[in-house]
Amino acid sequence: MKILLTGAAGFIGFHLAEYLLKEGYEVVGFDAVNDYYEPVLKWNRLKELGIIENTFDGELVQSIKYPSFRFIRMQLENEAGIMSLFEKEGFDIVVNLAAQAGVGHSIRFPHTYVKSNITGFLNILEACRVFPVKHLVYASSSSVYGLNALLPFSTVQRVDHPISMYAASKKSNELMAHTYSHLFGIPTTGLRFFSVYGPWGRPDMALFLFTEAIIKGKSIDVFNNGNMERDFTYISDIVEGINLVMNNPPQPDKNWKAESADIASSSAPYRIFNIGNNQPVKLMSFIEEIENQLGKKASLNLLPMQPGDVLATFSDISPLQKLGFQPKIDYKKGIFEFVKWYNSYYK
Repeated sequence: MKILLTGAAGFIGFHLAEYLLKEGYEVVGFDAVNDYYEPVLKWNRLKELGIIENTFDGELVQSIKYPSFRFIRMQLENEAGIMSLFEKEGFDIVVNLAAQAGVGHSIRFPHTYVKSNITGFLNILEACRVFPVKHLVYASSSSVYGLNALLPFSTVQRVDHPISMYAASKKSNELMAHTYSHLFGIPTTGLRFFSVYGPWGRPDMALFLFTEAIIKGKSIDVFNNGNMERDFTYISDIVEGINLVMNNPPQPDKNWKAESADIASSSAPYRIFNIGNNQPVKLMSFIEEIENQLGKKASLNLLPMQPGDVLATFSDISPLQKLGFQPKIDYKKGIFEFVKWYNSYYK
């Protein structure tokens, strides 16, 4: 099968690309390689996949490492470019991980999120309509749970109160996907990711920020005085979960009734899953383990809750477990692997 993987230079996309290529899939990677965080890290991920040059928009480049991998630099907002790519390549499956990330950033720059995450996702949906695919898998987020305080977060719960533009854009993606599944029969699956971490991670995420600051002897910002919990999910578990979902496109639920409905499924070929570790970790315990791995104490800058943030995340993954998903890596092992990578990468 031929797979279009958007966000291939990103953290999750890079790991997924590597996994799929080793499994024998043909993959076309797609990424804007923007400057939301240091582009050199994105290019170095691509270098690991055998892409060794800074490509121009719209130019497909062949990997020197994987014969079945090509990469194109393009923005999700490029409607004509995306249509042309779909027409030429004839994809079987699309995994759309490309998006403008960041909760805090979305509060300051909301227009960016509408362009990339909403208009850009519409371009993907339209391309899947015109050039039909067997399955569209796309990244949602645990952020959609917003003001919901009932733990664990379950896909049967309503998510009508987002508290950041990023969360609102991801909720919009789920609604848009259902519309296209209903109108055009496109099988779509949304994955609500929970605090993904690991080697090659994003520099704006907690583990990266904390590790870097502790090594450099700088203080770390700890919001809500550290009274927070996160369902930290290791990257290899996420990748295995995506692969599992990718090969299980949703079917219409013939028994679905609107008045008593499971809101994560539909009479259309549509599905929503949480993908997390199902084991929340106290933020202070997470920081203590980073200290243990580095052999160095952190200087804590305790701060109040920041806008758009939530007290805790905790994923109910039971629906995904029915497909065979089971996370394997606990946070101590995960932190060990990240610190090992960080010390090697920045040696």
